[in-house]
Amino acid sequence: MTNFDGVTAGLGKALEDRGYDKPTPVQIAIMAPELEHVDLLVSAQTGSGKTVAFGISIASTLLGNQATFKKVNSPLAIIIAPTRELALQVKSELNWLYASTNALVASCVGGMDIRSERRSLEKGAHIVVGTPGRLCDHIKRKSLDLSSIKAVVLDEADEMLNMGFREELEIILKASAVDRRTLMFSATVPKTIVTLAKRYQRDAIRVNVSSDQEQHRDIEYCAYTVSNNERENAIINILRFYNAKTAIVFCATRALVNRMTNRFTNRGFSVVALSGELSQNQRMHALQAIRDGRAKVCIATDVAARGIDLPNLELVIHSDLPKNRESLLHRSGRTGRAGRKGVSSVIVSSGAKKRAERLFQSAKINAKWSGPPTLHEIMQRDDERILLDPILSNPLQDGEIKLVKKLTSIHSPEQLAVAFMRAYRSGQSAPEELSVDEKFESEMDTNNSRNQRRNKPSKSKRDKNNREKIQEKFGDAEWFSLSVGRKHTAEARWVLPALIRAGGVDKQDIGAIRILENKTFFEVASRSAEKFLSNLGPSRKLEKSMTVDRIGNMPAELANNKSDQNKLENSDEAVIGDSKDLRTQTEDYYRKPSKVKKKKFNKTNKNKGKRKRSNKNPDTNDRKEEKLIIKSESKVKAKKNKKKSMNKHENKNPQTQGFSTLTRKKV
Repeated sequence: MTNFDGVTAGLGKALEDRGYDKPTPVQIAIMAPELEHVDLLVSAQTGSGKTVAFGISIASTLLGNQATFKKVNSPLAIIIAPTRELALQVKSELNWLYASTNALVASCVGGMDIRSERRSLEKGAHIVVGTPGRLCDHIKRKSLDLSSIKAVVLDEADEMLNMGFREELEIILKASAVDRRTLMFSATVPKTIVTLAKRYQRDAIRVNVSSDQEQHRDIEYCAYTVSNNERENAIINILRFYNAKTAIVFCATRALVNRMTNRFTNRGFSVVALSGELSQNQRMHALQAIRDGRAKVCIATDVAARGIDLPNLELVIHSDLPKNRESLLHRSGRTGRAGRKGVSSVIVSSGAKKRAERLFQSAKINAKWSGPPTLHEIMQRDDERILLDPILSNPLQDGEIKLVKKLTSIHSPEQLAVAFMRAYRSGQSAPEELSVDEKFESEMDTNNSRNQRRNKPSKSKRDKNNREKIQEKFGDAEWFSLSVGRKHTAEARWVLPALIRAGGVDKQDIGAIRILENKTFFEVASRSAEKFLSNLGPSRKLEKSMTVDRIGNMPAELANNKSDQNKLENSDEAVIGDSKDLRTQTEDYYRKPSKVKKKKFNKTNKNKGKRKRSNKNPDTNDRKEEKLIIKSESKVKAKKNKKKSMNKHENKNPQTQGFSTLTRKKV
């Protein structure tokens, strides 16, 4: 094992069996002979192989010249990690690394049975891995004796301080043997880490192996500019576009995690959530669902996702802009590992583009800027996946020949191809039709845009003209119903893409979409109605639980309301055309007539209001005259009040003011 020369024999064999052919930069730095028995402050990013690095580093300190561990009464090493998942992951790594040394590795983490942990410690654990809070509990209960500790490792020390574990760390370090060796691993080295190192380390050597460019060379960074209200829709389209084996979406708050989890589940994604409110059991089940492939998308907060290792993670989505470069690199560093390619997608909302550019610049990252994937791009990518699907090239099995012959004798190749295509698409969530964010469009000349606004017709005329143009172009149509409504979170902006995709029609073939409480009605151009039904197939399924029925003429529920636009307030409607996006049409085409604002009467003009209402049918001239009288009266009253206030403050001399007041009192 030439690449791991100098490593303890047992560990070298374990690395070779595990398939390690060459060490990472942090492992090379740690194996330097001059760093063998000294305290270290190591700056290294997530995914750099630091668990194996400190495992190698402390081996000589713990074993000395021995090949295996002897029985002990108290631990020889303690590893402190910020989260349960990271601690359990470290324990798993050390178990295989120290397998040939007869080492007993115990874990002490919150959420697990403390009695079981105590029994493991009593058996004589050589290495203990735990979280700060639970380790302190064992120290206070005197079930953890650190008097014989030879090495202490703080993994992700900066994160532990950020999470408020400073007091717990100090308790653990003070309880440890004075002549111990202390290793601190941190993605960043702020002043708080330097202070902690000075206090609890002895002549520590600083090792900096944060080669961001080297580590993130297999990660493609994409920045998607979206409007604030399109953030979740953009994430849906990104997930659909990449169709990653495993993806993680980072959110700022627990509430956002819960909302996205519910919405994405309803949209057909296999999702699990990770946030601080989950119990340890729930977290373990969620992670297991990701690992065994039952779930493909993990939605998590930063803290809850610390230390988790997701297999085949191909896509990282930042639903909000990371606070700093370290957070961006730490989140993104979960993908693009072990030579595999990964994508890190950053959602940049309106007004945050400059801040995002500065963030990328500080992290030395060249991000590709664009809008989120469109409906057309996603459909195109789906077509490519269908053509390259491995199932098409798999050899025919003996048990399948009979059915294949029967199918080919009954159906044409085109029918079988259509069936395969529909089966593939039926399992996919419908992408979103996104509106364009004007803030990220090319800048226009201010004067020209002002002149254009000046020359534009009034809103009502514009709406009327647009309606007439769209209806004239659309022509005759047939009405259809869909078995979901507002009660089932139906929205025109995702119903439209689903209709286009399943029906094999264009956007121009879909007319009005009216969403009621329990069902949705929509128009299909007569020229495309038969094609639409044919593509849906006999089941008339749009997606898993959505059925389409042909109605023909306008349904009674809508016909009753046709004469009165005010009655449409209980339905969402949209008319689709070439010139406008879906959102604009939804807002403009069926905009309700504006209501006349009622005049508010406050206390000062209460009489004025009464006077005005008492004359129910005044003559036009009388009405004008009355208004003028009221106006003049209010002006006179205002002048009098102003004059009084001026007289009150006219004399600025305090002595004179006092005399004046006394005189008035006497009178």
